[in-house]
Formats: sequence, structure tokens, C-alpha cells
Amino acid sequence: MKRIHLNISYFVTAATFFVLGCTFALLTGHSTMDHERESVKSEVPYCVTSPTIPDQVTFAGETIGLTRYDQRERMDRELMSFTYMHSTTMLTLKRANRYFPLIEPILRREGVPDDLKYLAVIESNLNPLAKSPAGAVGLWQFMQTTAKEFGLEVNNEVDERYHIEKETVAACRYLKQAYAKYGDWLSVAASYNAGQARITSQLKIQKANQAVDLWLVEETSRYMFRLMAAKTILENPKRYGFLLKREQLYPTLTYRPDTIRGSIDTLALYAQRHQITYAQLKDANPWLRSTRLTNRLRKRYILYLPQHESMHYVPQKTKAHNKNWIIN
Repeated sequence: MKRIHLNISYFVTAATFFVLGCTFALLTGHSTMDHERESVKSEVPYCVTSPTIPDQVTFAGETIGLTRYDQRERMDRELMSFTYMHSTTMLTLKRANRYFPLIEPILRREGVPDDLKYLAVIESNLNPLAKSPAGAVGLWQFMQTTAKEFGLEVNNEVDERYHIEKETVAACRYLKQAYAKYGDWLSVAASYNAGQARITSQLKIQKANQAVDLWLVEETSRYMFRLMAAKTILENPKRYGFLLKREQLYPTLTYRPDTIRGSIDTLALYAQRHQITYAQLKDANPWLRSTRLTNRLRKRYILYLPQHESMHYVPQKTKAHNKNWIIN
């Protein structure tokens, strides 16, 4: 019996090596017949290509040429960065389906070009809870001092830098103020990163008309081209390898507003009374920074209460805000 098992084992082993040998011969024979194809064959099971750089891009109604070596190479760097930061770019695309419908009408109402929404993309990756090491927070990454300067309330219980509608209005105020000074939206964007004092002084020192031509610290120099690259990829993600189905986008959420003019001693009990969890209340109102809302001045606040029908994914009901984002 033992001898039979050994013979079978020997036969299986021999047959396996025979098949492998034939396969190897076929593969090597084919490669011999196609020398050109073999010469570019990758040694790894995937390929990496460099994104095509357009000759020009349009941003906020302005055309920026990309044939000059310095501008082309700066754009190349940012397109490659967005293209190969796979998870971050994919996540930003999913979030855009939820947050662009909130941001775009405000920009339109405030008279700010729609392309400026990409500032929020490069500032926070459209994460409403984003916080930088320097202390800037929210979609638009306001510092506390600047936030107060542009009308946002910031204290231990309320931080409107996390209030999407209000922080977007504040960002529009900043952007319009800067545009009145520079008359150029990329210079406005540079000032959003580096501050108006820095951009104004460098334009004067370097005898330049726009920030895109300035010699600046690397972060600000990249910032303007990151902005254009974000627009380029989010307008046509399929071209850069991002293939999403409609049901994979983050759907918009619906809320019931509740106007508050007094205090709320315990937000957890308030949430319980409205049949939602404390976590769901905070997720819908991230500007609430404490477990209570004292409201000593009896200000008017609007809290958003998530509606139960929008709290669960229904794939067939998910709508794509931009048809270019999806493949189905």
C-alpha cells in the first residue's frame, strides 16, 4: 500500500514539472518572437505612468500656460502627487459628492468663482474635522484669529470654524477682500496660504504682477499648482485612474433644523429626546465643542438633526453630483 502511494506521489510530481516546463517553454518562445514587447516588459505586476500635462489650464476664468518649463514641472509634480496618493484622492472624491452641493451655492451667492471650492480640497481633503499642527481647523482651515476677524464665533463651547456653511461664508469674505487687492485669483490663493502681507511684499520686491511668477517658499509655490491639479483631476478622475461606481460615493444627508435660543444643559439628553445618539448629533453639528450649550447671551443657534431615512445607505438612491465621477 505504501509503495502505491509513493508511485502516485512520484507520478503527480513528474506531471507537475512537465506542465511547468511546457508553460515556461511557451512563454519564453513567445517572448523570443516579440523582442520589442519584451524590451518594455515590467518586472513588477503593475505599471506606473506619468500623467499627461496639459498645455494650459483655466482657473476661475483665467488661462494659465503650462509650456514654460518651471510651470509645467510644478504642475507635473502636483498631478503625480494627486494621482498616486490613491486613498487620499479617492476619499476626497467620495466626500466631494457630499460637500460640494453645500459649498457651491454659497460661493455662487457670495460672488466667488466656483473653482475656489478646490481650496477646501487642498486645505482639508474635504474633511470637516481636519486640524493642522498649527491649529487651523475645518474644511477651510481657519486659524482662530482669522476666523474671528471674518465673523466666526470661537470659544470653548462653540467653534464655527467647524460649521460648513458659516466657515464657507467667512472664506468667501476673505477671498473677495484679497481679490480686491490683487485682481488675480491665483494670487488670492497664494495669500490664503502665506498671508496677504507676504504676497504683497514679494510682488513688490520681485517686481512681479502675479503670485504664480514669484519665488516663494516651497509650500506656497506648490499651493497654486496643487489647486490647479486638484481641479484637473476632480473634473475628470477616470483619466487619472480613479474608477468609482455611483453607489460608492458618499450620499448627501438630510437634516431637520431645530432653532435654539436658550441653553442646553446636556447635549446627550437633548439627542436622546430627538431619538438620535450623541455621536450623531455631534457629527451633524461638529461646531458644538462641549457637552453642553450654555448660551448665556441667548443667541440664536440652529442645530441640525439627521433624518433617519438618510442615515442608511440605499445604493439605488445615491446620486452623483458630477456624472464624470462615476463609471456606471
